[in-house]
Amino acid sequence: MNIADNPLLQDWNTPQQLPPFDAIRAEHFIPALEVLFTQHLAEIDALAQRTDAPSFANTAAAFDASGLRLERATLLLSNLVASASTPALQAVERDTAPLLARHQNQVLMHAGFFLRLDQVHQQRLALELSEEQRRLLERIHTDFVRAGAKLQGEQRQRFAELQTQLAELQTSFRQNLLADEAEYALSVGDDQLDGLPGFALDGARAAAAERKLPGHVFTLSRASVLAFLGFSSQRGLREQLWRAWTSRGEHAERDNRPLARRILALRAELAGLLGYANFADYALANRMAGTPQAVEQLMRQVWEPAKQSCARELELLRAEARRLGEPEDIQPWDWYYLAEKVRQSQYALDDAEIKPYFSLDNMIAAMFDVAGRLFGLSFVERAGLPRYHPDVRVWEVYRGAELIGVFYGDNFARQGKRSGAWMHLFRQQARNGGKTLPVVINNNNFVKSSHGPTLLSFDDVRTLFHEFGHGMHGLLSDVEYRSLSGPNTPRDYVELPSQLFENWALEPALLAKHARHADSGEAIPQALIAKILAARSFNQGFETVRYAASTLIDLALHLRNDVDGVDIAAFEAEQRQSLGVPDAVGMNHRPPHFQHIFASDGYAAGYYVYIWAEVLEAEAFAAFKERGDAFDPELADKLRRYIYSAGDSREQSQAFRAFRGRDPDAAAMLRKRGLLGA
Repeated sequence: MNIADNPLLQDWNTPQQLPPFDAIRAEHFIPALEVLFTQHLAEIDALAQRTDAPSFANTAAAFDASGLRLERATLLLSNLVASASTPALQAVERDTAPLLARHQNQVLMHAGFFLRLDQVHQQRLALELSEEQRRLLERIHTDFVRAGAKLQGEQRQRFAELQTQLAELQTSFRQNLLADEAEYALSVGDDQLDGLPGFALDGARAAAAERKLPGHVFTLSRASVLAFLGFSSQRGLREQLWRAWTSRGEHAERDNRPLARRILALRAELAGLLGYANFADYALANRMAGTPQAVEQLMRQVWEPAKQSCARELELLRAEARRLGEPEDIQPWDWYYLAEKVRQSQYALDDAEIKPYFSLDNMIAAMFDVAGRLFGLSFVERAGLPRYHPDVRVWEVYRGAELIGVFYGDNFARQGKRSGAWMHLFRQQARNGGKTLPVVINNNNFVKSSHGPTLLSFDDVRTLFHEFGHGMHGLLSDVEYRSLSGPNTPRDYVELPSQLFENWALEPALLAKHARHADSGEAIPQALIAKILAARSFNQGFETVRYAASTLIDLALHLRNDVDGVDIAAFEAEQRQSLGVPDAVGMNHRPPHFQHIFASDGYAAGYYVYIWAEVLEAEAFAAFKERGDAFDPELADKLRRYIYSAGDSREQSQAFRAFRGRDPDAAAMLRKRGLLGA
């Protein structure tokens, strides 16, 4: 291949310099990365070899502006392997994981550059730096130290080896899971469709057509699984699908348990090289929580009330099972089915009744409406902009007359796309070294309709709004330095913008405007909105126990420093018994498929971040409720300035205090979940 013709090494003469997806092939990545690694290291060498005195501008700011072409290529690769993977791209991901880790080690352990950086850091109190400049200097210096820049000799070499090995193991973990999810298909006969509503059947037909199979197929995408578990009267098939869903990552040919054990052992060793007792101490030192003890204190406030609420919910399900003539020994594959029956009887709320009012297109319009009313944004769809799949939609984003970014929406489940929902970036906002506009993508895994509009459950709507909250964090970013841009914040803060944005999905005025019946076009009845609002805390004991159990086991695994011989399955069972996790409830994520903590280290010892951020968001939205206006202009402006636009340019506790006027308290979160009295 001629390097000169490689599109990853060329300027992108596309609108907004978007990736020219049609021109980029899997075989372009490794040759391009080899060139870009060399170019980036040459930039760092040049910074290290400067003969003038080290300063903020020629160290921290210059480092922040380096490696732009490399970042462009790696962001593109990570997006494609998550959203549109192929065997060729998976091979590239496997081959490049150790190369990327090795390059990062070379950069963050660059002795010459760190010497100059450390000199500036030692003088930081005497320098006339803005708040954002101080944050950048601290962030970069911390990143170097946490990456082993102060280590010497054998310890330095071993640290680099650990990072490379972890990159390889985490990639294997992720790819095993993707393969398990892609291969599975539950074909359901025409005589086994009892109880399944039209939207579930519609999605199952589309899944069958995609796999070139007859009839109806249910996959391991969350939306498909929950639709079947929630409505199918076929208890045996519910068990079959539930077991497939919860056993991902532990099949003999692709067993993630030994990978997880090895990942844990290497992380513990890595933390020890830096002087930490365990990986949890290391990971949390760079987050808002600060220590495992702070996380445990929060989880103690949640765990017992959640179990008590869950026990009350279990009794309701047993009563419903008696009424239906079903077994009262409730199993995990029964919970969603019986909970749906209880929800229908207690709240007269039926997903099959709700979904026609929540078409995907209307809910996209609703979230854009919120962004417009809160932040003055408008979204203009551009059919001609580059995209990597026909399902993807692209919008230019304006604030007033100013173009501020580009937004990609990829909302449907398909083969080659990982499960779950996530936000990512193709490009980060910054002004250092020239103004760059953010290019943001939201991925969801909704089941695409085989005909007509795609209909969402209300949980799907909340997911849509959640990821768009992350999208707003990227699009509204307004900082100088890309290292501090948008979601480049501690993990237990990055979920605040996303979880906060979910609240507007429940605004009655917004629902009345956008929640319109897919067939009749009639607005959702106020009585149905009232039912949805009344049912918000229903089943929250179950949901909170599932989440908290995964959180506590994640933390327990990473508090150990003797994990090399640990039996992952036995450890999970022991922890579940010790915590008292009800057998009928289980966990959001079992270790063999726990992507958050084993497919990368971003959420390792950090699955708690969602509930930490929920404490913040419950307090933040309470400010709007106190004003009596979910779109109060003064609060919306403060929200933009201090939360959505600030990135990591201000310490997070100070940023939150600047918006709310006080520190957060967990009571609002507990009330929201129905775990405290009103």
